[in-house]
Amino acid sequence: MRDILHCDLNNFYASVECRDNPSLNGHPVAVCGSVEDRAGIVLAKNYIAKEFGVKTAEKIYEAKQKCPHLVIVPPRMHEYSRISKEVRKIYARYTDLIEPFGMDECWLDITGSHYLFGSNEEIAYRIKEEVKTELGLTISVGVSFTKVLAKLGSDMKKPDAITVLSYDNYKRKIYPLAANELIGIGPATMRRLEKMRIHTLGDLAACDPQMLVRHLGKGGMWLWRAVNGFDDAIVHEMGYEPEAKSMGNSTTLRRDLYTNEQVWQVMLSLAEEVCRRLRLANQCAGGVCISIKTNDLDYHEFQVQLDYPTNSALLLAQNGFKLFLKNFDWHLPIRAVGIRGISLISSRIERQCSMFADSDRAEKLETLDKVSDRLRERFGKDVIFPARLKNELFLTHEKVNIFQSTHSFAG
Repeated sequence: MRDILHCDLNNFYASVECRDNPSLNGHPVAVCGSVEDRAGIVLAKNYIAKEFGVKTAEKIYEAKQKCPHLVIVPPRMHEYSRISKEVRKIYARYTDLIEPFGMDECWLDITGSHYLFGSNEEIAYRIKEEVKTELGLTISVGVSFTKVLAKLGSDMKKPDAITVLSYDNYKRKIYPLAANELIGIGPATMRRLEKMRIHTLGDLAACDPQMLVRHLGKGGMWLWRAVNGFDDAIVHEMGYEPEAKSMGNSTTLRRDLYTNEQVWQVMLSLAEEVCRRLRLANQCAGGVCISIKTNDLDYHEFQVQLDYPTNSALLLAQNGFKLFLKNFDWHLPIRAVGIRGISLISSRIERQCSMFADSDRAEKLETLDKVSDRLRERFGKDVIFPARLKNELFLTHEKVNIFQSTHSFAG
């Protein structure tokens, strides 16, 4: 059995801004994206703003309606990154097994640290106090015997708190919680669980795992194991680079989308970057996953396997767009779009394809993309682009959000 901490910096961006600008203390504060580029959403807020009902990821004007005196500050990502590295230096005093989960969260395996530093709770307390004293920030720490439960523990009590979920007490503490408190259960998965009358973590732990597999695939078994304390994922050393299971792009648009043509244009633009990175990594996507967020922040995600694994931007975008047309109901305008290549395989090996796949066309398109890559490398990224992208896009002026997934959480 391992001893694992999950350390989470409380309201990280907002806490840094309030620390560096004392005049913000005592006021509701939100760190927000650019209003001009439509990335005008709340990235982080302090606890005073939270008391007014301000939520992460909601639009600025909605936050202002709840809290008219909300102080808006722009993000300073370079500073947050620097501080994140300083925090990890403190963690490294106690263990070399430190696995980041975003900029503000880390798992620590302290199984081998007790002889020098004391019990789980003593180590958690020392780390918490050193971060507070040396950097002026607070963290919440979850202490448990699996990564999933440690993460759940750090979320249960904030700020500046330690929550222990031991083998003896975790069922009593977590089973009354709503099922979506568990990492990996997003809105879509939660809706499917509720259809099965699974509302709490206790319901999830008690249900038949094979039923979960039938409804959720292999992710259902992972959820059942996680909530029952059977998760055996290890904490990796700092700098560990797991093999990517997917690569993708997503973006918040400058203006809402109202037509299929607009969605196609954005999706193709995003797929261009996805497939460029796939080619650099000598990988192909065996499937495509798209994400759509409407302007009320309702999130939808759909995926499908491809007849022929590919790193052609046109083919990835076409399959993603077919998925969109088949599944999305235009009940509201679209605010954000994402596309991701999933089920990655090496492009250097022979690829299995269905009898209906047009592999010759796929190979020609991939060859064309490789030529385009060489032209862009030599003459600049704008020297060649699909004619379909000639018209103005609805993308933000800043780079789209590029994400690479190495986790297999359901959601």
